[in-house]
Amino acid sequence: QMALVESGGGLVQAGGSLRLSCASSGRTFMSSAMGWFRQAPGKGREFVATISWSGSTSYADSVKGRFTISRDNAKNTVYLQMNSLKPEDTAVYYCAARKLLLYSVYENEYDYWGQGTQVTVSS
Repeated sequence: QMALVESGGGLVQAGGSLRLSCASSGRTFMSSAMGWFRQAPGKGREFVATISWSGSTSYADSVKGRFTISRDNAKNTVYLQMNSLKPEDTAVYYCAARKLLLYSVYENEYDYWGQGTQVTVSS
């Protein structure tokens, strides 16, 4: 089992920045690929970013160049640095973990999920 707890969400003006954190406990963090997904009001959950055990990354086109995913294996934590935020980035952001080493952009390939943290970007 693996427990994930997100933090760092909040209200920010357009053009601002936030850093989300996801702390894990339980299963070995180092052997887990991690991902961030988001769900806007009235929409389905969508992929944002993912990172493999070795640090390889992939991003959704909508956030590429603005968001950066990273991990600190010593702290069992994955981060999502979000810069140049836009109102359309408003959503609940979820952290997710795989039982495998390699990253995935597909929601159904993740095994563990956090409870989510709200990010609201005002115009």
